[in-house]
Amino acid sequence: MGIRSMTGFGRGIARRDGLRIEVEASSVNRRQLDVQIHLPKELQSLESRAQAEIGRSILRGRVTVSVKVFTTNGTGPRIRVRTEAARAYIEAWRRLARSLRLPDRIDPCVLAAIPDLWMVEHPEQNAEQLWPTLQRALRGALRNLCAMRAAEGAALARDLRVRLASLTQRLRAIQRAAPLAAERHRARLHRCVEELRCAPHVSRDQLLRDIIAAVERIDISEELTRLTSHLEQARTKLRQAGPIGRSLDFLVQEMLREAHTISAKCCDGHIAEEIVEFKSELERIREQIQNIE
Repeated sequence: MGIRSMTGFGRGIARRDGLRIEVEASSVNRRQLDVQIHLPKELQSLESRAQAEIGRSILRGRVTVSVKVFTTNGTGPRIRVRTEAARAYIEAWRRLARSLRLPDRIDPCVLAAIPDLWMVEHPEQNAEQLWPTLQRALRGALRNLCAMRAAEGAALARDLRVRLASLTQRLRAIQRAAPLAAERHRARLHRCVEELRCAPHVSRDQLLRDIIAAVERIDISEELTRLTSHLEQARTKLRQAGPIGRSLDFLVQEMLREAHTISAKCCDGHIAEEIVEFKSELERIREQIQNIE
């Protein structure tokens, strides 16, 4: 299994004894697994089983699952009215109307809009008996959802490989330019030293300390070494199976930190230009990684 996106959609259908169960599952990016299941009232006791089924297929992302049940043998649902409850609503309304001196009339549409008065009974919809059918439909939806996530994940991987190759080229350009930039900076420091040698108010020891500190500040070899390592780790992650989104996100954060350090140390125009583009590309990669499982 290659890398997977956290965005996708899938539908599954299963039938049993004149009933058809349709399941639609969609997902978007989220740091943890967050599942929302919308079940018909008569199947709500199966929610925990459905949750477990989803957890076996998906590890990260916000997953929304909708379940609908239809009859296919011509036997429609039965509608029952809670007559005693309706009578209680009417009596309560009349008492309220008398106390507020309102017309003692009740619009039937008002009663129709009260959900507690109506019961919809679907034939043969025992939750335990319907679980195998719901499970088949759910698995079909998850299979299609994961297939879409895998296809988008493959596209993301191709894009990230191209971007990582671009980063590698820029890093090599910086590595080639760094020794020349350091040498030019040392030459400038040498000229400054020559100019200050005759200055009576400047301590020789202080001058040496300042020169050493300045040379250390422009040395970016450690940052370049760490960036090279992080890029190689990122390429390795893209070849691995399973969830890699969090580890890639960590690597990009580390690379951004090293790039910011180089920017702070930089005293060369060419390196400054390359590192700006390097950081811009890293930010684009970071946006892409947010959608990887």
